[in-house]
Amino acid sequence: MDAATLGAAGTIVVGLAAAGAALIGHRGANAASQSGVVISGYGGLVDQLQEERDKAQTKLVENERLLAAAYAELAHERANKAELLGQITALTAENERLRDRIAELGGQPT
Repeated sequence: MDAATLGAAGTIVVGLAAAGAALIGHRGANAASQSGVVISGYGGLVDQLQEERDKAQTKLVENERLLAAAYAELAHERANKAELLGQITALTAENERLRDRIAELGGQPT
């Protein structure tokens, strides 16, 4: 083989090696790029989950406050109901006593 043929063959081999190296380098860059996308995507999901958790905790605290207020109002209404039932009992007893007294005095209770 003469020097020109060897030079041409060498150039072809070097060109193929460079193309192979470029292809491998490109694949590595793609892998690194995809890895970066996955990591940034994961970070975004974590941020969204933390934000959702914070909203749920805020809503829970508000619901607990409303529940406590509802229980307090119910207790107050029960106390009022008990007081009203006591008044009804006292007034009913008073009416019976008055009817009996009217009958004792010779009148007609209504």
